[in-house]
Amino acid sequence: MSNLSIRLIKQIYFKLPLLFKLLMSIFLFMLVFGFFIHLAEPNQFPSIFDGIWWAFITGATVGYGDFVPLTPIGKLITILLILTGGSLIAFYITSLAASTFRQEQAIEEGRVAFKGSNHLVLIGWNERSRQLIESIAQSNSHTRMVLIDTTLEHVSFSDYPVHFIQGDPTEDMVLKKANIHLADRVLITTDTAKNERDADNVTILTAVAIRGNNANVPIIAEIVSLTQIENARRAGATTIIRSNDFTSILFFHEIFRHKVSQPFEDILHLLTKQQFYHKEVEGELGDLTFQETIVLLSNKQQIPLGIIRNERYYVNPSPQFRLQKGDLLIILLPWNK
Repeated sequence: MSNLSIRLIKQIYFKLPLLFKLLMSIFLFMLVFGFFIHLAEPNQFPSIFDGIWWAFITGATVGYGDFVPLTPIGKLITILLILTGGSLIAFYITSLAASTFRQEQAIEEGRVAFKGSNHLVLIGWNERSRQLIESIAQSNSHTRMVLIDTTLEHVSFSDYPVHFIQGDPTEDMVLKKANIHLADRVLITTDTAKNERDADNVTILTAVAIRGNNANVPIIAEIVSLTQIENARRAGATTIIRSNDFTSILFFHEIFRHKVSQPFEDILHLLTKQQFYHKEVEGELGDLTFQETIVLLSNKQQIPLGIIRNERYYVNPSPQFRLQKGDLLIILLPWNK
């Protein structure tokens, strides 16, 4: 064998994981002892495989007793195997347990890359993202989630069913560890520890980094400042969550509501049980009045709320409001639909 071949084999060997190298060493070790015991006592060990079987059973201190050496040389080989092979197998088992522990620790500390696809990437850890993770886990247990955060140091899968990636989401290396190019969608939540402008700047920069790694993935971005909405869209965000606007409207409704109403609780429970759906007006819906549309869709457990025409919203229009082809119906559907 040439020096080049030997050097290549060494390079391949030393690049192998430690556990795999240990396993190879054990197999080679047991093969050698199995071969020698077969040569020493061919009557007791008719084949090399019988010798290898005996070597593994003896080295693991199981000792079935189906193959027993009888000659002094066979017993000497057995003593050598017990003194060396038993410790080798024990070392392998100990290394396997330690490697498993280190792997689990690395996963919880966010140092292991995610290998799946069609997953949801959540960026930023706060109370909103925590509640979202719990809601998704309860209603869509099959959804795989990856959490990226730079402040967290440890996330246990038993506490939150997410694959945690520790790092800055504006860095390509961190996004690649989250397998961003195969993600189904991305949600960027605002950093509540920063002021509004800085938080929005980080969100926009994160959207740019994501879009650079995946040109088509839907990006849902939370923006605090009204002036940064267009910048977020330019950065590649497909949906803008304006948390301040939504909260302000809720405050307005709570302040001026009728005494018998509870706007916040109503909206909270509505969004928990129902989902919004946009349906294009076509076919049998064309040229119907809004009242006729309500009657038609109510049989399908669909509740029309209004329409969007030329990007203008008509919510709760008059019963005689007539639909046109190309309009978008705003419909409420149960989550299981």
